[in-house]
Amino acid sequence: MKLSAEQIVQNWNDLIKVIEDNFKGERKEKLLAMYTDLEERMSMQPASSIDHYHNAFEGGYVDHVLRVIKCAKQVYKLWTEMGADMSGYTEEELIFVALNHDIGKMGFPGEGNETYIPNDSEWHRKNMGRMYKVNPNNQFTLVNDLSIWLLQHYGISITWNEMLGIKLTDGLYDENNKPYFMSRTADSKLKTNLGFVMHQADCMAARIEYERWAKTKSTSTPFKTAPAKNTYSKSAKMQKLGAIASKGEAGAAMKMFDDLFGDKK
Repeated sequence: MKLSAEQIVQNWNDLIKVIEDNFKGERKEKLLAMYTDLEERMSMQPASSIDHYHNAFEGGYVDHVLRVIKCAKQVYKLWTEMGADMSGYTEEELIFVALNHDIGKMGFPGEGNETYIPNDSEWHRKNMGRMYKVNPNNQFTLVNDLSIWLLQHYGISITWNEMLGIKLTDGLYDENNKPYFMSRTADSKLKTNLGFVMHQADCMAARIEYERWAKTKSTSTPFKTAPAKNTYSKSAKMQKLGAIASKGEAGAAMKMFDDLFGDKK
């Protein structure tokens, strides 16, 4: 999977338009400042490091985020139509979480501190689909933790709903989210369904991206191997010859003898 230069530019413009259309005032200005600062890196970053995960190609990150935003709106609409209680958070908070849920994948500010760097091992790229590798120079961090840190680094205040939404987008794939999704009492259950909506939106987007990759792979020319031949090593043939001879099957034994020692034309 590969995006054209024109598509990468268009996706970036669409992402900036999301900010311009859904936020206002100081928050809008700070978001635009952060995205402008990260533009060179963000516009070219992949969404993951392995081809069969999702969007492991240049421009894959922005393409993924735009899809998550669209999916989040559709999942929100479906929950509403099915009678769910959508109170407790705003549409702005939903869009904010969808927009920034994976921004931690940008890595730390400063040149050379991006999370994903091209894999210089051709073997790993070809045989394992590891198109990128995690930057070994960066400190270890979970993506959602770095997402929240980056927002505060750029002076962007977030609500509790937004913080929790970013954290819960990975659902139960993150063990730390279990207490939120698997509460044992009524009082400890999530007060809003933002986390559920975002996790479903992210799963939907990632699955669509996987299917798009799989379809591309299935249309490529498969590697064909020659049909396996029913061959034996010389020692195995000698053992087989002895077994046949002991059973008195002279004809078969002679044929195998000729195969082993006869003239080859």
